[in-house]
Amino acid sequence: MRIARVLVLVAALAVAGCTAPRPAPPLPQPSALNSVPDSIATSTGPFAAGPVAPPASGAFLGAWVQPERLTQRDRISAVSTLEGSLGRTLDVVNTYRRFDEPFFTDSDLAFSAHGSTLMLSWAGTDTRAITMGRYDSVIRDRARRVKSFGHPLLLRFRWELDRPNLAASIWSPPDFVAAWRHVRELFRAEGAANVSWVWCPTAEGFAVGRAGAYYPGDDQVDWVCVDAYAGSRFQPMAELLNPFLHWAAGHPAKPVMIGEFGVARAWVTDQRAAWLRNAALVFKANPQIRAVLYFESDPENGDGTARQHFSLSDDPAAMAAFVSFAREPYFNPAHR
Repeated sequence: MRIARVLVLVAALAVAGCTAPRPAPPLPQPSALNSVPDSIATSTGPFAAGPVAPPASGAFLGAWVQPERLTQRDRISAVSTLEGSLGRTLDVVNTYRRFDEPFFTDSDLAFSAHGSTLMLSWAGTDTRAITMGRYDSVIRDRARRVKSFGHPLLLRFRWELDRPNLAASIWSPPDFVAAWRHVRELFRAEGAANVSWVWCPTAEGFAVGRAGAYYPGDDQVDWVCVDAYAGSRFQPMAELLNPFLHWAAGHPAKPVMIGEFGVARAWVTDQRAAWLRNAALVFKANPQIRAVLYFESDPENGDGTARQHFSLSDDPAAMAAFVSFAREPYFNPAHR
């Protein structure tokens, strides 16, 4: 595999040497970042959010923080380093699990002991197989582990469920809803009552009108959520969120979470900083948003370009904007 990668790299370099360099991506226009965002999702509750209640006002701040290596010690160190930069504890720590991975790890327990609420983003599997009961033993095991954990937690089951590349395992909106209800019923049967269920499609899914069909219903969901990125395109947060926020406004008893958000390093540092400052304004203009989680990561499963890398740690201006964001009392409700 390594040899193949070298050969591909050599070939790519050879081609690059025979072609004109690609033009730099156009700089984003700042005008949209300077406008006052609309207030769309204006509900201030009361919210039916399950065991993880939203703050009385303002919004929790959280993150997924990519470690240098996938060890428990490095996971803890990565979160600690970000918290040191922010000068505060994260309200919510997001962490990912494959469907077959056990709950809980040493780092999960450390984050909880440190005072953060844990959000488990749990990848699903074939929805029809779930509904048929093929994975009941796995689901019941996870439910018992959650019950034993004891603390209220957020469970983001099969996030970004509307992505086209998941269609083969999701099958259809009714199949997803049936699987969701089956999983939640097994958790109820095992007495895992300390879970707030987070339903989280993509901003793109709302923009094209497909995401809402996957909604299991207000009786099945505690937090409604969306993932939103300025990645391949430099879109202001308001533009990214508007379709979702109009949908969420129709569910005023459900607090809103931005489960992942990020601005790609493909964009110049001043634009990234301005984007983050504007995102804070959008969140504050929509008080139904009660939790926002940055994606502090450069994932390897993207397209390998800076348009899929979102870490702020080596971008001083962007990080300074995020630090300012994180220290606002509005996003630090536990320490006002």
